[in-house]
Amino acid sequence: MTLTQTVEIPADRRVRFDFEVPLEIPEGKTEIVIQFPVREKVQSAAEEKPKMHIPRDRNGKFILTKEIIDEMLQDSLLKELTGILHTDMTLDEIRMARLAKHL
Repeated sequence: MTLTQTVEIPADRRVRFDFEVPLEIPEGKTEIVIQFPVREKVQSAAEEKPKMHIPRDRNGKFILTKEIIDEMLQDSLLKELTGILHTDMTLDEIRMARLAKHL
């Protein structure tokens, strides 16, 4: 059995439900489950971002440039994790720093 009631959610987020339970439900303790349907935010066509085209080489592998990666990470939580990629070190300096750990 499903009981449905449409309510307005106030700013204080307090909602009171008033249901008349059918006679088929026995008196006494029972379990009530309330499930809120979540509606996904629908973006209008104007707000919708166009899909990004990432070029591929002749072997089918993606060609990623710094600009493409920055665009991919825009508005992303992964941006904080990529701090290790933002460095002024050259490739040789990175290699030397890694090798210094083993010396």
